[in-house]
Parts: sequence; structure tokens; C-alpha cells
Amino acid sequence: MSVYRIYVEKKKDHAVEAKSVFNDIRSALGLSGLKSVRIINRYDAEGLSRKDFELATPVVFSEPAVDVTYDCLPDTANDEKIFAVEYLPGQFDQRADSCAQCISLLTGGNRPAVKSAKIYVIKGNVSDDEIAQIKHYIINPVESREASLDTFETLDIKYDIPTTVDTVDGFIYSTDDDLKILLTSLGLAMDFDDIKFCRDYFKNTEKRNPTITEIRMIDTYWSDHCRHTTFSTIIDSVDIGADYIAATYDDYINTRKDLYAGRTDKPITLMDLACIGAKRLKKEGLLKDLDESEEINACSVKIKVFRRCCNLSRRRYQRPAFGQKLCLPGYACNRSCKSPCAC
Repeated sequence: MSVYRIYVEKKKDHAVEAKSVFNDIRSALGLSGLKSVRIINRYDAEGLSRKDFELATPVVFSEPAVDVTYDCLPDTANDEKIFAVEYLPGQFDQRADSCAQCISLLTGGNRPAVKSAKIYVIKGNVSDDEIAQIKHYIINPVESREASLDTFETLDIKYDIPTTVDTVDGFIYSTDDDLKILLTSLGLAMDFDDIKFCRDYFKNTEKRNPTITEIRMIDTYWSDHCRHTTFSTIIDSVDIGADYIAATYDDYINTRKDLYAGRTDKPITLMDLACIGAKRLKKEGLLKDLDESEEINACSVKIKVFRRCCNLSRRRYQRPAFGQKLCLPGYACNRSCKSPCAC
């Protein structure tokens, strides 16, 4: 089965992402010689016919009104440098997955394999060292890597499955300096106190060196995204210059005094600032449908949706044909409706 490739680039007036990346790079890295950045999305698809691929090009892969498509990568000028970025193997690629689902719906066939990458065209008086800085700025090594510009013979790539798990040798005997080096070399998100705690735990409790998988798992679940360490940081003092913001903060402090009267276990944190409004509404009895659970990161929203329709077939679950209208509460009826409809 052949692998088909298409390149998709936003037209100049619609290249919002490219302009944003250009401004970010210039301001963050101070590259005055940078003139422009182009972003081209690359799609490779396998498991479908050439006819279905061409059918999907203006419907799934691109929007003709705002996109330009290429069969081959455009030629670059002498002052342009190019590189591609793709997700690491095993990382979920939302863009590619959505394309595969849409193609299946469009053709009525099986889902094809789709792989995507993002190509950056850097224009200007930029040295190789500065290109390296740009790559380091754009590519997040936790989830992505620099991709090849070559074509694929197949998207069914086989990867070697490791039969053993590496152990972090000497971890429990590491000095503080060793741990600092390990943090950098492994690119861990945890801080120095976290990895010291790990060392002491494995040394005194497990009495063994951890595997690299254990260290990676701890690093993931102790990350700020999962543990909300930033939001839980205790705020000792606040200096607010704007009067209207200071007044809001004073209202927060007064609300705390009312909600936490007699308690000493509720420090001022960003998380408390975020949740104080809901707690106040709950105490005042205004959150009658509140769902509570031990999972503090979970929430559910229950909404009653009422739909009234007109000029539709009585057949259940039939999709309305073009020209027929749905009349929803709060919206004016379409004048083409022939039957009375209360909106």
C-alpha cells in the first residue's frame, strides 16, 4: 500500500500561528536577523486509495479558502533554513487521529494510518547556532523530536520492545551534586528536594536502586500538571499596586475569615483563591446541584437541553435535510417553517 503525502500552509493573511511563533522567537531569543517564519503542516496517509486521498485533501487535510497545498515541499531560498518536528513514538497525535477518523467517515471505509509533522521555514540572517536555539525553543523533548524530511515507505513502523528495564545504578549512593547532574541529564521536571526525597526513600525503605521507569513515573505524577505544586504554594505576603485588585483581594481575605473561622489548616494559596468563590456560594446555599467527590480534579456538569423543531420528518434520528431548520429556545423561527413553532 502506498504512502501519500500532502503539505498544507495557511495563506499569508491567515498565517496566525506562524506570525505568533515569529514574534515569540524574536522576543524570547532576541534574534534581530530573523525576518519571517512559515509553518507547513505535513500529512502522510497509508491504507487508502489515491482517489480517496485526493478526495480528502480539500475536505480533511485543508480548507481551500484559507490554505495552500503542495505535493512537494516548496523550494527554499538561500536565506531560509528548514526543519520538521513530529511527536515521539507513542505520543498521541490529535491532528493525525482526527484526520484518520474524518477520512473514514468521508469514504465509509476503514480508518487509514495518518502521520503528521510540522515544518518550520526560518527566513533571515540566522546562523547555525541560532537555528539550534530556535529548535531548542520550539521542540519539547518530552513529547516531540526533530523529524526527517524524507518520504516514508510505510507508516507501519516496527519498534524494538525492550525486554529489560534499565536501573539507575548508584542512585541511592548519589551525592547532592550527583543528583543535580541527574536532574539535568534526564530532563526531569521534579525539583532538587523531590529527587533527594526519592534517593532517601529508595535507600532507606526499598534498599535498592530504582529503575528508570520508576523515576519517570514519579517525575510525571509529581509534575506541576498533576500535583499542582504551583497552586499549592503558600503565599506569605502580597503587595498589590492597583486599588481595585487590592479591594478584591481584601474581599477574599474577609471571605476566608468567614469560611475558615477557627481553622488553622487553610493557608493562603493560589488554589484557595481559585476555589473560594464556589465555597462561598455553597455556604450560602446557591449550589444546590453541586456534585462532590474525593477526586478534587474531577467535575461533572449536568444540563437539561430542550430542543423544539419544525418542518422535520417524524422519523426518529433522521438527519435534517438541507433547508430544514431546528428551532431552539431563544432563537427566532426560520421563516421557511410552515408549521407553528414555539421557540
